Amino acid sequence: MILWTDYVRYRARLRGFDLEELEEVLRFSSERYDDEATGRQVVVGKHGDSMVLIPFETHGEDIMPITVHRTNRQQIAARVRSGRFKHV
Repeated sequence: MILWTDYVRYRARLRGFDLEELEEVLRFSSERYDDEATGRQVVVGKHGDSMVLIPFETHGEDIMPITVHRTNRQQIAARVRSGRFKHV
């Protein structure tokens, strides 16, 4: 189950993201990382023509997104090179 907080709903609306598309990214994207800086897991996927990054936490079977950002391949690659992101 996806636990959408009021904050994530607000950020998604503010940034023009559809929660159903974000749920597809959370559930099915194979591009996943551990964020060494925050200790959270991160998923990357497509939302329309944009690439999005969603940090999240898991609580048992539940997934709680923390926020959502537009990103690009260069930003992801830089975080992997720096050691901040580790492939899961």
